[in-house]
Amino acid sequence: MEMVPNEENQFVPKEGVFWSCRQSLFDEIKRISQIQNAAEEPRVLCIIQDITSAKMINERLTLNLPASTTLSKLYDDVAHKARYVKATFDLAWGNTPDMAPLDRSSTMSLSDSSFEPGGKKNFLQLTDKDGEQPQIASDESGTADSSGLDDSSQERFIGPLARDSTVGCSSDYSSPSYSYSSILNKSETGYVGLINQAMTCYLNSLLQTLFMTPEFRNALYNWEFEETEEDPVTSIPHQLQRLFVLLQTTKKRAIETTDVTRSFGWDSSEAWQQHDVQELCRVMFDALEQKWKQTKQADLINQLYQGKLKDYVCCLECGYQSWRVDTYLDIPLVIRPFGASQAYGSVEEALHAFIQPETLDGPNQYSCERCNKKCDARKGLRFLHFPYLLTLQLKRFDFDYTTMHRIKLNDRMTFPDELDMSPFIDVEDEKSPQTESCTDSGAENEGSCHSDQMSNDFSTDDCMDEGICLDSTGSTERVLKPKSLPTFELFSVMVHSGSAAGGHYYACIKSFSDGQWYSFNDQHVSKITQEDIRKTYGGSSGSRGYYSSAFASSTNAYMLIYRLKDPSKNAKYLAAEDFPEHIKSLVLKEKESEEQEKRQREIERNTCKIKLFCVHPVKMMTESKLEVHKDKTLKEATEMAYKMMELDGVVSLDCCRLVKYDEFHEYLERSYEGEEDTPMGLLLGGVKSSYMFDLLLETRKPEQVFQPYKPGEVMVKVHVVDLKSEAIATPISVRAYLNQTITEFKQLIAQAAGLSAETMRVVLERCYNDLRLLYVPNKTLKAEGFFRSNKVFVESSESTDHQVDFTESLLWKLLDRHGNTIRLLVLLPEQSPGTLANRTLCQKVGGDSDVPAEGSKSNRKSVEVIEECTDKLKNLSLQQQDCSTGDSQKSSDASDFEHIESPTREADSNASLTVAADNRELENRIRTTAAGSSGPSSDPENHVAGEERSDSEVNNDRSTSSVDSDILSSSHSSDTLCNADSGPIQLANGLDSHSITSSRRSKAHEGKKETWDTAEEDSGTDSEYDDNGKSKAEAQYLYFRAEPCSQDDSSSDAQKCLVVHVDKRITLAAFKLNLEPYVGVATTQFKVFRVYANNQEFESVRLNETLSSFSDDNKITIRLGRALKKGEYRVKVYQLLVNEPEPCKFLVDTVFAKGMTVRQSKEELLPQLKEQCKLDLSIDSVRLRKKTWKNPGTVFLDYHVYEEDISISSNWEVFLEVLNEPEKMKSMSQLAILTRRWSPTTMKLGPFQEVILESSNVEELKEKLSEMSNIPLENLEFAKGRGTFPCDISVLEIHQDLDWNPKVSTLNVWPLYICDDGAVVFYRASTEEPKELSDEERGELMKRESSRLLKTGHRVSYSPRKEKALKIYLDGGPAKDSGQD
Repeated sequence: MEMVPNEENQFVPKEGVFWSCRQSLFDEIKRISQIQNAAEEPRVLCIIQDITSAKMINERLTLNLPASTTLSKLYDDVAHKARYVKATFDLAWGNTPDMAPLDRSSTMSLSDSSFEPGGKKNFLQLTDKDGEQPQIASDESGTADSSGLDDSSQERFIGPLARDSTVGCSSDYSSPSYSYSSILNKSETGYVGLINQAMTCYLNSLLQTLFMTPEFRNALYNWEFEETEEDPVTSIPHQLQRLFVLLQTTKKRAIETTDVTRSFGWDSSEAWQQHDVQELCRVMFDALEQKWKQTKQADLINQLYQGKLKDYVCCLECGYQSWRVDTYLDIPLVIRPFGASQAYGSVEEALHAFIQPETLDGPNQYSCERCNKKCDARKGLRFLHFPYLLTLQLKRFDFDYTTMHRIKLNDRMTFPDELDMSPFIDVEDEKSPQTESCTDSGAENEGSCHSDQMSNDFSTDDCMDEGICLDSTGSTERVLKPKSLPTFELFSVMVHSGSAAGGHYYACIKSFSDGQWYSFNDQHVSKITQEDIRKTYGGSSGSRGYYSSAFASSTNAYMLIYRLKDPSKNAKYLAAEDFPEHIKSLVLKEKESEEQEKRQREIERNTCKIKLFCVHPVKMMTESKLEVHKDKTLKEATEMAYKMMELDGVVSLDCCRLVKYDEFHEYLERSYEGEEDTPMGLLLGGVKSSYMFDLLLETRKPEQVFQPYKPGEVMVKVHVVDLKSEAIATPISVRAYLNQTITEFKQLIAQAAGLSAETMRVVLERCYNDLRLLYVPNKTLKAEGFFRSNKVFVESSESTDHQVDFTESLLWKLLDRHGNTIRLLVLLPEQSPGTLANRTLCQKVGGDSDVPAEGSKSNRKSVEVIEECTDKLKNLSLQQQDCSTGDSQKSSDASDFEHIESPTREADSNASLTVAADNRELENRIRTTAAGSSGPSSDPENHVAGEERSDSEVNNDRSTSSVDSDILSSSHSSDTLCNADSGPIQLANGLDSHSITSSRRSKAHEGKKETWDTAEEDSGTDSEYDDNGKSKAEAQYLYFRAEPCSQDDSSSDAQKCLVVHVDKRITLAAFKLNLEPYVGVATTQFKVFRVYANNQEFESVRLNETLSSFSDDNKITIRLGRALKKGEYRVKVYQLLVNEPEPCKFLVDTVFAKGMTVRQSKEELLPQLKEQCKLDLSIDSVRLRKKTWKNPGTVFLDYHVYEEDISISSNWEVFLEVLNEPEKMKSMSQLAILTRRWSPTTMKLGPFQEVILESSNVEELKEKLSEMSNIPLENLEFAKGRGTFPCDISVLEIHQDLDWNPKVSTLNVWPLYICDDGAVVFYRASTEEPKELSDEERGELMKRESSRLLKTGHRVSYSPRKEKALKIYLDGGPAKDSGQD
């Protein structure tokens, strides 16, 4: 056999070459075919955002994968593109941040995992796994991962291209355009961030600085907590110790500080308080000193942070020096001296200014003990000792006396990396011994030194105790005395970004381990450079760091911390292996707690939480939330739901199953036959924070069989309509397919409802009042607009109604009435209407001759249609065997239908009525109305003298708004027509439900003229009503039915309430006409009030408007009293009392008419005031004026005519003002101003006095005021009042807060804008100076003014809210702190 070499230079048979080439060709064809198939397959576009670090937050990974790709393969592809190790990150849906991650080991395809193919974007987030950063794949691992991918994966369309540079390379930090947004992950910096609770950035900055201070951290670790002596929750050192241990050992990116703040005695509200980081440092050190008493750490703060300085005064004549020693924990350095325009340029310059002495001369001379006289002297400060840790506070917060506001100084101030403090030490004092006469005042000063330059404290509350008051300061001072030049190295810069009103803190800290600078910005920790430190100097040039856009010029250093350079004393951080034993135990305890938290989180991440519904046989519809592990089977989940819904003993477990349910559409999407052993995670599409569907625990009777629900089916509620009885049956549920034709759909309904498909008419209600007749046989349901859940009405009879146009047919009218009928609760008047009302009522009913004869023979009880909430799911959940065995043929039974009252049918006139004493009156009215042939009532008990009750009697103590009752609108429930009963209601008093229609009632009023017009001309009164006052809409039939309500319908007495079913297109006029028999008086003698949710009532007066704004179960109150006639308006009259504490007092309700003059209205009003308010007034001693809220406005003159000169509206309000002198207002060109004198010398306001001006000239106003007050014209100043009448203002504010003596010549221009009557003007004499008040007088006046202004409802603004002091409570909380504000 001939041998030939192959590709590996090995000799093979010659025939093998052919077969090898052939196999290679087949493999290539197969690979090309796979690529073509993949190209034809639907693809899924995935957009992945990496949120594990801020460096990658703005980058996106784009993958375009075949829909058949598994979730496991998706993780492989993302790991390959992101260069992460696969098992170190999670993928979650991006639209819900709390969404559980996708299962990395799942073999489900993307299409089965809720991914949308076809070019739609699927947003995902790449997140930490268990709180740990993803691991960067090394070159080797990356190569291995990529080589591990099969050929098909290499052919996928995966993008974008590889990143430009490797994450974490040094080039990230060497760029001069570096910003703090370049944040590294925790694994590279090695440090952990702190989570900002809300506004606790100042706390985070200080805690990170203390943690990065080796001496403080090590000393804290050496302290051992004794749980028997103190509660660990309230122990500040213990919680700091725990926090530091977590910062050093945890694997999390950031940790919480809530345990630390809880030990401070803070609640959650403290997290929303902004504080100063230097203030926190001082208060926290005080608290630690108190907690560490009697321990080895008792003097730790002083050892590390406390220094000493000398405050001296030296006589310039004899050289005598008097001095004292002060201690300090920080040195406050002035940025800009008081009154100077230039700031200090460096920390060294500010330190020199700090110790620069000042000369005491002139009135400030020093009283020298040696000279025994006042002499010129030099006063200053000198440092005696510097602490090991030197803290410098740059006083950037100042007070601007020009604007009287706090400001922040953003001037540039440099600071060195190494600070030489030798020029600032008092060398002479170092050589001289300290005497006992020196005063050590460090305890009194609470850690801050005294100097004139540090007295610039602008706190408005000097007596407030900020921090902890130390009771004793007997600890021995132990400070560091330098043996050589004191050189300090900078290691912490606390930066403030923002303004004096608020901002953000973060810390730049140098690690003593590697000398690298880091930015600790809450939960983010990143490497930074020396250039970034220089950016915190301040000034207007260059970038501003973290808030480079929002606070470009306000990000600068606020606190600097230096450490003494001394290798013999400089400590290193304790390593984990060097921890004390109690710290090692604490580490193990915290790790165990983290593991437990991790396990719990893992359980949560694998738990499906979904809404669960159940139609409970006893409790009706119930709702709960099912929490089930994704690996639990459907059978196990059903058992859990069974126990949760408490069905044990009610229904057996075999009669229950879980089905997919859409609550919003009341749609059963599918059932899970044969999938009892399938995991719930697979059935629900994975673990998600929310699902687009719900679950329903469906039940059945033992003899029934569950009906399968297939995906793609739609739910149809079928209402059978009976034209003869005009009844609509409760719905039955039918499932159909969208591709079915109308003919097939009719056959399906015919089978389910037992009707004839040949004569069937099907009407689809797509939305409210949208009825569509389905008459095209071959048209599909989808083309007709069917969706998941649908509602249809079917009618199948031999009547000729189907020959009429649908919109003219009886079927359409019946459905139209059904869709527009609402249920209202009407509360009737409490008092008897009287004999006249009953007589009128009986005459009207007795004269009704339009009732058909057969109507009186009918004994049918009327009940309206409603879909009960329990039936909604009972019917849509099951169509059992009885639907196919003939039970559905009982469509003729009364139980299958809910009857709708026909307008031509009456209740039986011979109905037996058992009447209780308290129900007698209302039942007599209903019986009288029902008896079409009965005559007037002869019951002597009904002949009671008529009594009319006006609105003023009912609402005299109630203030109602002028908002008209018909402004608001509400939605309509097309499913509800009346109550939930499926049969006639047997009332407690023995009455059956009764109906009366507007078409019959209109006949009873033939030939009788009544006025039914609204007061609003603009509402179309003239066009809507005829001469008889009847609405033209009455020609159209509108449904009305009333019945007494049961105790279940209303909490009030049953005899006082009606349940009214009415077509909401009826006008208010027709509605009142129908209510007339039940109220017992003519429509002109009662009023309709709509009751809102807060029980506030508004009268409905627009009789030509419909009830379309009403909805089911709205309440209406009927009150007796004369209703408005055409052109009339109801008016509320208030008395204006300008000099009373309450200037607005309600008097009466009255009626004004169009065309009436103001004088005529006063003539009608005065008798009413005399009768109801006991006010005996003459017509010339009162005036009416406009009322806007509480402000008096235009004065109405006697000859003014309503609607011509004065605009008027419904529920109008006016002021009545009693005059002390004859009316001076004679013309509309005049202006009535209310003036009030302010007397600064007495700190009092005079009474209101009215000034009548002939024009809007300012000089005329001043002349009138001068004439009235005897203030010389040149000394008179005035100002316009602010706010609503009476424009109250505190006497402590009025002198400086109002805009006095505006430079204008007329009143109708800015800033006065006095164009109408009723404006308030204050005036004063410019020669009067404000009274000098002592502290006691001012305090008493403040209390009195506060009480007065609070009573009048005006804001007290002279006492601004003080900032909440920062306090740390040593006893666990503020409730036990007697010194708390």
